[in-house]
Amino acid sequence: MQTIQSIHEMQSSAIALRSSGHLIALVPTMGCLHKGHADLIDIAREKADKVIVSIFVNPAQFGPNEDFAKYPRALDADLDLCREHGVDFVFNPQAEALYPADFSTFVVEEKLSAGLCGISRPNHFRGVATICLKLFNITRPDIAVFGQKDAQQLALIRKMTADLNLPLEIVAGPTRRDPDGLATSSRNRYLSDSQRADALRIPRALETACELVASGVRQVDRVIAEITHELSQSRRIRVIYVQVVDRDTMEPAREIVPGRHLATVAVWVEDTRLIDNIEL
Repeated sequence: MQTIQSIHEMQSSAIALRSSGHLIALVPTMGCLHKGHADLIDIAREKADKVIVSIFVNPAQFGPNEDFAKYPRALDADLDLCREHGVDFVFNPQAEALYPADFSTFVVEEKLSAGLCGISRPNHFRGVATICLKLFNITRPDIAVFGQKDAQQLALIRKMTADLNLPLEIVAGPTRRDPDGLATSSRNRYLSDSQRADALRIPRALETACELVASGVRQVDRVIAEITHELSQSRRIRVIYVQVVDRDTMEPAREIVPGRHLATVAVWVEDTRLIDNIEL
């Protein structure tokens, strides 16, 4: 496994791989890798000859009062996980290289990014789209693998790829959950034991929504009300949003169509922001 920091070196390596006929898969990450990331790497390994994992905490997708400075970083452990899962290249660039002092070009998607997390994090998806396009240009992948847990991000990247005619396939990996049901996330390590116990209301609320739809309920308001009720039972949880949306367009649903719509939530568990979703 090679670890590369230089943009030029990574581009040259990717061009050489493509010239040799290799199929390249990219797994973009912000590091602090966990079993969910390992699942995505395994998917990439199955679909391509060469796997690149990028590790970069992207400042452009954090707001001024968000957790960029304290976002967990664990490069040595990340490299160990990458080796264990057969990664060929780890791209770990410096922020100054990706965003030099005179940097002024950003990618803005205007529909999918407007709602849900885009309301409370207004420049977040501009930062996501920009860094992903930069990583695609640097690593030249045929396939890029993203997690379904970040459903709005996944939809955004698929839309950007289509709109800008990027020559790659976006592959989604299913949400990995810990044994207690909480969606695996790097931010889970912020939670105390008691906070985590309250956070388990999130997957329980989403499962309740699935059970309602399975029983024949199609009213969006009913499903949102049930999820909100479950979350509101904890004084530690503050709801940012609960919504039922089309899985591709992120537009709010009028009536639930099984297999087409997602129940999505974002909450604060005291000082930790968590998101989750489930297919209805």
